[in-house]
Amino acid sequence: MFKKILIANRGEIALRIIRTCKEMGIKTVAVFSTADKNSLHVRFADEAVCIGPPAGNKSYLNIPQIISAAQITNADAIHPGYGFLAENSKFAKICTEAGIKFIGPKPEHIDKMGDKATARKTMIEAEVPVVPGSDGIIKDIKEAKKFAKSFGYPIMIKATAGGGGKGMRLVWDEKDFESNWNNAHNEAASAFGNGDLYIEKFVEEPHHIEIQIAGDQYGRACHLSERDCSIQRRHQKLVEETPSPFITEELREKMGNAAVKAAQAINYEGVGTVEFLVDKNRNYYFMEMNTRIQVEHPITEEVIDFDLIKEQIKIAAGINISGKNYYPKAHAIECRINAEDVYNNFRPSPGLIHTWHSPGGHGVRVDTHSYAGYKIEPYYDSMIAKLIVTAQTREEAINKMQRALDEFVIEGIHTTIPFHIQLMKDEEFRKGNYTTKFLENFKID
Repeated sequence: MFKKILIANRGEIALRIIRTCKEMGIKTVAVFSTADKNSLHVRFADEAVCIGPPAGNKSYLNIPQIISAAQITNADAIHPGYGFLAENSKFAKICTEAGIKFIGPKPEHIDKMGDKATARKTMIEAEVPVVPGSDGIIKDIKEAKKFAKSFGYPIMIKATAGGGGKGMRLVWDEKDFESNWNNAHNEAASAFGNGDLYIEKFVEEPHHIEIQIAGDQYGRACHLSERDCSIQRRHQKLVEETPSPFITEELREKMGNAAVKAAQAINYEGVGTVEFLVDKNRNYYFMEMNTRIQVEHPITEEVIDFDLIKEQIKIAAGINISGKNYYPKAHAIECRINAEDVYNNFRPSPGLIHTWHSPGGHGVRVDTHSYAGYKIEPYYDSMIAKLIVTAQTREEAINKMQRALDEFVIEGIHTTIPFHIQLMKDEEFRKGNYTTKFLENFKID
């Protein structure tokens, strides 16, 4: 087992990893930018190293600085968390070359699944259902136009790199194709340094369902059931729950087996998530694979009583997994609490937190790095906390979430709490009648 792990990340996920490491008797090293010097992950790590100024490319994306921090503190492993360098195969390779274990998949796994066109091809070969579309990257707009016309509208233009909705465009008609193609290309090139695009069929009334998987160094793989991530705004998840109110037991079994097959196709090592789109007729299609821990991993932990960070560390240390699949024993919901003004088009709301009161009680969990007196800087993602509740039934979980949100007091900045309170009261949401398009007509009072 590792003696010391450096966490190459910030905020709540860095603190989350530190907690598990301490429970395992492993020393921790936090890295931080000058903007994050007062963050809780810096305070609670055994050691902390400043790696640069606020800008991500000069700190949390600065590979030489992070490797140097690991070397001077004698860390024998690096956990990348999510975002930043978590799916950077170059970073994983450099860690290995420096004699430091990267807690995550091998570089070739990241490359295979991080590039969506390659991942799609791999899944076709593994006989995992994929959304109908182009065979891979389309080289130019002339070929793209021809393919779209023969394929039929509506279609989705997608960037092969990255995620979060960047480089993605829905096109309903041929006359709008060229402008959307060019915009998607430019956005992808700017965000990911890769403007390559491909085309897929547009799945109408889709549900975004992801399957948590784990694979060890010896070829074993298993799934830990599904999460429903369909409550989204501009392709950014806001609420997740497990089990999904839309998925049947039969479909859960099929999708779980497909996700395991996807992991086994590349001899996947580590924890990861296989993401699917499920249409209104419950046909499911592979969308992408995230080769890292997900923001929403706590709801899976709560319903199966399992520490996924601990599992990541054990797999990286060469410990084998049981290979058995896991299924929910309860119902859990996660609300992402972002520093955003929901009454002003979710505009980011950085600033000083004057008052902070976290909810508590049975089945309530808050993952955060924030507190009263903490300043939310404008340089990073706006998520400041995750509120997770667990109960025996979905109705009980929603009621518990309502109560917990009412208790959650954050003053000094705007947050998404008012949005979540209203959503939990919405009749259609409470019935489980929602897709990824649900928020398009959702009005915040």
